[in-house]
Amino acid sequence: MLFRLLICLAVIFISACQSQPGQEETSSTAEKSKNPNIIIFYVDDLGYGDLSSYGATRVETPYVDKLAENGLKLTDAHCSAATCTPSRYALLTGSYAFRNDARILPGDAPLLIDTAMRTLPKMLQGAGYATAVVGKWHLGLGSGSIDWNQEVTPGPREVGFDYSYLIPATGDRVPAVYVENQRVVGLEADDPLRVSYDGPIDDAPSARDEPELLRYPSDDQHSDDIINGVGRIGYMTGGDQAQWVDEEFPHLLTLKANEFISEHKADPFFLYFSFHDIHVPRLPHQQFEGTTDMGPRGDAIVQMDWCVGEVMRHVEALGLSENTLVIFSSDNGPVLNDGYEDGSVSMLGDHQPSGPFRGGKYSAYEAGTRVPTIVNWPGTISQKESGALLSQVDFYASLAALTNQPLADGDAPDSQNLLQVLLGQSDQGREFMVEESQILSLRKGKWKFIPATNRTADWMDIKGIEGGLQDTPQLYDLSEDPGEQRNLAGQYPELLNEMAETLEKIRGGGTRK
Repeated sequence: MLFRLLICLAVIFISACQSQPGQEETSSTAEKSKNPNIIIFYVDDLGYGDLSSYGATRVETPYVDKLAENGLKLTDAHCSAATCTPSRYALLTGSYAFRNDARILPGDAPLLIDTAMRTLPKMLQGAGYATAVVGKWHLGLGSGSIDWNQEVTPGPREVGFDYSYLIPATGDRVPAVYVENQRVVGLEADDPLRVSYDGPIDDAPSARDEPELLRYPSDDQHSDDIINGVGRIGYMTGGDQAQWVDEEFPHLLTLKANEFISEHKADPFFLYFSFHDIHVPRLPHQQFEGTTDMGPRGDAIVQMDWCVGEVMRHVEALGLSENTLVIFSSDNGPVLNDGYEDGSVSMLGDHQPSGPFRGGKYSAYEAGTRVPTIVNWPGTISQKESGALLSQVDFYASLAALTNQPLADGDAPDSQNLLQVLLGQSDQGREFMVEESQILSLRKGKWKFIPATNRTADWMDIKGIEGGLQDTPQLYDLSEDPGEQRNLAGQYPELLNEMAETLEKIRGGGTRK
């Protein structure tokens, strides 16, 4: 198809240009702005133990490791929730997602973020930044029923992004198309795109009815339309020339990120690079197939690492390294079989995606939200490891402080200014922090409190994840018991009550100091 051929040729051409000697700009010729450029690498479903810099031995991540070796490696930093949409909402708004009842969204959900809110990218626009989001969005688009053949609005532009190139929902949900600046890329007028989550809209085979057409089996939820040999959630018809090929994600998204950086090298810029990797379906490019012995999940980690390396090489080639703050993290803890039988379980071996922690994606236990977090800024941040307690909801207030942007009443209600922690100048993190999953849990220093609940989640057992939902309260001393195996609730009733009361106060209002 012509559109896909043009993509491939563009990727090859840009990559070749970037690697030619004599093309680089040195720091002496690059314009330095007052405020640093900011890049957030936001990986999907990456666990605490999935990087070699965090203890992995069966997968190597040299480019991300380089960020840690020359920057700040945080060991008690958290996404705000154990699932993707809530974490993304909190990162961009500075507000815990439960305040907006934010949950994992279907592929045709309306925009979740109120366009009247002052968001992280809007705040940075106010400081003179050019802003961009590239990659997975999954925060909803439009205001109801979407006509994918027109401009889709509201969207990233209305919440503060000057440029956007999106996987609109997730890789396992339709529509399986890219959306650039709120229009589907490559769409032809005589082949309109239609999307349905109510049932089939044409006679195309489904994964449920014709599983022999699949590259690997999927569960019933992921057994609607077959796209690129993989079952997806939902149905779509038309838009054949616009349909993505999963294997092209790493090169195309990296290309778009680097193009944005090149266009704004003289400005302060904010790039939110939101990876699809290592979310399902995992279909690594041929370049990365077999780079580990853990199958597609391991290969997707290597692919993600390569993307980080390509962007950082481009930043260096433009002479921007010493004026660029990089934050690397993940949207929630790890999951192996999340709907597809891709070998992630059978080929895991002794790899520990959650590191020493219990649980994973969806879980109230620590591995649900404790994720690898690295901050790099050459010449400003020195090599250091810190155990400061930090949440991604704090990025907003911290970056506002960095760029001298005041926060008005109502802005980022849960975000705390921990800039000195992010710069490696302090180990004094949060006193209290909420961890959101099926329920709300609370951290206070070394202590972890999980309230009693009557909720059940048998589907987590099917995924091999310990959900942490019990009908009695749980209290763990993580300094002695990082795996949350010894419930001390009965031994510390006063502390248990104090943490329960604090959690209820947080439910009732913002926590920004």
